[in-house]
Amino acid sequence: MEVYLTDDPASYDQVVIDVRDVKINYSNDTANGWKSLSQVNAASYDILRLVNDKDTILGKTDLDSGRIEQIRLILGPNNYVKIGNQTYTMETPSAQQSGLKINLHQDVNAGVLYKLLLDFDASRSIVQTGNGKYILKPVIRATMQAQGGSVKGYVLPNTFNTSVFAIQGVDTVAGTLTSGGNYMIRGLNAGTYSLAFAPSDTAYKSQTKTGVNVTTNNVTTVDTVRLVK
Repeated sequence: MEVYLTDDPASYDQVVIDVRDVKINYSNDTANGWKSLSQVNAASYDILRLVNDKDTILGKTDLDSGRIEQIRLILGPNNYVKIGNQTYTMETPSAQQSGLKINLHQDVNAGVLYKLLLDFDASRSIVQTGNGKYILKPVIRATMQAQGGSVKGYVLPNTFNTSVFAIQGVDTVAGTLTSGGNYMIRGLNAGTYSLAFAPSDTAYKSQTKTGVNVTTNNVTTVDTVRLVK
């Protein structure tokens, strides 16, 4: 799963949020069961740069099959809004302490690439108090979609790497290398593909397997390919 951040337009010059961590929870236990993404791009983000279908990746992780109930965005203290030439620190009492929890309730399958988009509504998330302070109360909509389907399989011999390419018509869509004979190509649009196998050991011939069907949110397992000399 890859997690991206985007934003709706707002009438400020800058809105900067300090992202420290992103966590997911497979259980209904909102106090426990949380785990961080394996890769999190902790940084300060000016979310007003992420409007009009622009986004940036916050992190990624491998998923187990199951149901993700919630995602939690944990912010640091360095959040601010800029209006004209003046910068105002934004207080984030709840998000700093325990993280902003967002309901997801999404079933996921292992081996499928998912894109989770966190749509940050800056205009509704910033509250100005009567004494001129600014408070950040994030309003975020989360949507997750499978990015097509995946194919996986096994190549023999497995003592050297073999390049595997997914091809539609004359276009090479994606590729990977085997590892110990195993390969997986994720994020393919639904459709029918040919798989081309190019062994690094030139004593073996290249092969092509046709008629590989890929469906969204599923992993297609291909029969073992045996290379010949």
